[in-house]
Amino acid sequence: MLEKTTRINFLLDFYQALLTPKQRNYMELYYLEDYSLGEISEAFNVSRQAVYDNIRRTESMLESYEDKLKLYKKFLERQALLNKLSDAVEPYEAKEINNYVEQLKELD
Repeated sequence: MLEKTTRINFLLDFYQALLTPKQRNYMELYYLEDYSLGEISEAFNVSRQAVYDNIRRTESMLESYEDKLKLYKKFLERQALLNKLSDAVEPYEAKEINNYVEQLKELD
């Protein structure tokens, strides 16, 4: 479950601009603020089932965006390469190269 939550949080970071305000609100409350379905349904005066359906539909949309755009996959690949690069230059104490690696890491 933690793995799914982490993935959805990253997908939200990448694709939240493509969601409606209602979808964004539900997802942020559920995944970022750790609200229960009942708490969200009370806050928006809708049924718990409506919240559940909206969240599942939005998850599906996020996965669909990722299938097409692959921003999260590319992010993970960049992180892996940066880590390898960092490990490769560390023994040589190349301060300038390490500085560039750290700057690249901060961009993501």
